[in-house]
Amino acid sequence: EVQLQASGGGLVQAGGSLRLSCATSGITFDEYAIGWFRQSPGKGREGVAFRSSDEVSGRYADPVKGRFTISRDNAKNTVYLQMNNLKSEDTAVYYCAAARRRSATLFPAWYDYWGQGTQVTVSS
Repeated sequence: EVQLQASGGGLVQAGGSLRLSCATSGITFDEYAIGWFRQSPGKGREGVAFRSSDEVSGRYADPVKGRFTISRDNAKNTVYLQMNNLKSEDTAVYYCAAARRRSATLFPAWYDYWGQGTQVTVSS
């Protein structure tokens, strides 16, 4: 059974930082592309950051470039999202996702497995 368990969300003031984690099981982690998405009320699911299985660094949506960093620890089958200089518009439920392919994109339909989401709330 494939499981993705996201954690690390919470309430933080604007300008603060959080690190999200996504622990995976049931997949050959180093062969999967990984992405982070977010969804706020009334909006669709938005791609935030993604990383192919063989990339040395991630790629990012424009609103988070320079502030968020995606990393993966293949030994722990875990992916992280370090979020710095948080803004109120970053408030959302954040989801991690895994794709049964090496390359990654910011399109939700690309991904096969999803975590349950973790709430991030940034107060201004």
